Amino acid sequence: MFTDYRGITHLKSMDVEQLKKLSDDIRQEIINCVSKNGGHLASSLGAVELAVALHYVFNSPYDSIIWDVGHQAYAHKLLTGRDLSLLRKKGGVSGFPKPEESKHDHFIAGHAGVSVSEAAGLAKMHPENFSIAVIGDGSMTNGMVYEAMNHAGSMKLKNLIVVLNDNDMSISENVGAISAFISKNIINNAYYQKVRAEIKSMIASFPLQKTFNINLVELVKKIRSSAVSLIAPEAFFEAFGFRYIGPFDGHDIEVLVKAFRNIPAEDEDSSPILLHLVTKKGKGYAYAEDDPSLFHGISCFDAATGKSETKKATPTFTSIFGDAVCELAEKDKNIVVVTAAMKEGTGLEKFESKFKERFYDVGIAEQHAVTFAAGLAKSGAKPMVAIYSTFIQRSFDQLIHDAALNKLNIVFCLDRAGVVGEDGATHHGVFDLSFIRCIPGVTIMAPSSSRELKKMLEYAVNKCEGPVFIRYPRGCVPEWEYDNGGSEVKLEEIQDKRSRIIFENNHSKDHLTIFAAGYSAYVAMTAAKEFCKEFPGVPIRVYDSRFIKPLDRDSILDELSQSFGIITIEENALCGGFGSAVLELICDSGVKYGKQIKRLGIGDAFVGHAGQNELRIDQGVDVEAVKNAIKSILEQRI
Repeated sequence: MFTDYRGITHLKSMDVEQLKKLSDDIRQEIINCVSKNGGHLASSLGAVELAVALHYVFNSPYDSIIWDVGHQAYAHKLLTGRDLSLLRKKGGVSGFPKPEESKHDHFIAGHAGVSVSEAAGLAKMHPENFSIAVIGDGSMTNGMVYEAMNHAGSMKLKNLIVVLNDNDMSISENVGAISAFISKNIINNAYYQKVRAEIKSMIASFPLQKTFNINLVELVKKIRSSAVSLIAPEAFFEAFGFRYIGPFDGHDIEVLVKAFRNIPAEDEDSSPILLHLVTKKGKGYAYAEDDPSLFHGISCFDAATGKSETKKATPTFTSIFGDAVCELAEKDKNIVVVTAAMKEGTGLEKFESKFKERFYDVGIAEQHAVTFAAGLAKSGAKPMVAIYSTFIQRSFDQLIHDAALNKLNIVFCLDRAGVVGEDGATHHGVFDLSFIRCIPGVTIMAPSSSRELKKMLEYAVNKCEGPVFIRYPRGCVPEWEYDNGGSEVKLEEIQDKRSRIIFENNHSKDHLTIFAAGYSAYVAMTAAKEFCKEFPGVPIRVYDSRFIKPLDRDSILDELSQSFGIITIEENALCGGFGSAVLELICDSGVKYGKQIKRLGIGDAFVGHAGQNELRIDQGVDVEAVKNAIKSILEQRI
């Protein structure tokens, strides 16, 4: 079993058969650990032999191995001495490369398309060592990769190796012309290159060259260039200044070792190298091979059957969004949907099935997604762009320049807003309010329930002008009722810039007010209920703010004259977030409010990986944190 593995030094003493056995053991260890903890299974299973061969041939960490995206790297983690038994759990290893864990990890990596740029920088500064970027062709749909290759090729970084792990998948199935081009032309390039070299040598000494004063080498180059453009992906990558080698079987350990060993350290050709490997996502685990999208990122499951642990079927914000968009599209033929390689993750499978001609998956290209949507909106369509909060960060300039400045009505649906859990620092959606709120002319809303999400989507499409952002969390919709003295609040319709009261107890002119954004409204109401059950006489009013921009100015200013304290709560960075917006409004209004204001939110530090509720406790945005804030204000008032 893998527990017999004794480190990289031990690895380098193995023969090919032992490497094959080690690869099998690693694959089983990954399946066992991910089945217990959840994680990115299919991608890492597809890169096991690749990781073994890289560490067998190269000298990590002096030769830098950069994984893009890091969810391919579980085998790399095991090979470099890390225990996956608590993978993605609090106190355990991260699901992505993390330098704090190991000297063999050079960058934190959770977003696609960054490895070539990083590896090029390391290659430039350390010419004595190899710098290897391992990139899946899902990431090859990201424009930053080609910016990096264009620059790296011009710098002649011969110690730079880009390993294209071609599994024809990203999260959703790869889309676009580049992916099709890479996958289409699988030919025996090793043989082709050998023949090409022999022809070049032969022609150089050909006697007709002198007789007829014809540079036959240049002539053959031109012929070759035309032919290669038709039959091989080599021409594509050579246009960026790379030498193309491959494709090879990415699961044949003997072939991989030979391929890496044959990469020359000294060569008259100083171009960087692109090594093309063909792998199968989910390799070695039949269930993951059959459904790589499902097993891309999966929760705990039974390794023997491939079935997820049985849980109560509770609607998620993602599934509610998917259904709501379909309902809106049934009524309005102008509605179109754009996503960036996140069809399953954003709940759009049903929409694609029903409205295929109105569904656009642009690949891992968030910047293009935003500007493409701008073109659609300018032409009369009503685009809804579904992207994770953490990935909308990548298109900040496009949000300003192409969407907001042009005053285009595009609805941005930001899934995974707030703390996301086990994926950790690279994936938490805790910055969107801060950087979007500063953009002029936008509307930002945050639903606290499934009903609110549906109403906000309808409001955004039919009643808003300019860009609209609706941010909602990962996971299940909270099971709660809006309570106001025992009767359900009837205010389900979205009113311009208006928040709503969702709880009040012993209301008087002198009371404590809580303004909450999105999911935190559920947290705040639960805390207020529990506190008032213990202390029935405490006067508290809780608002579901609904709008982060523009704020409900009237309600906030009204509360200033009635409240002896204000609490704001959000799952966003405190710096520039919802609480900051409330403080800015109070300051700019000129009202002198000498009472206490407490802001609850994400502090000025990156959030690690753990369960969502564990992180809410750690970050002070849970029920107990709200109760403690209430208690603190009451104590100081006395």
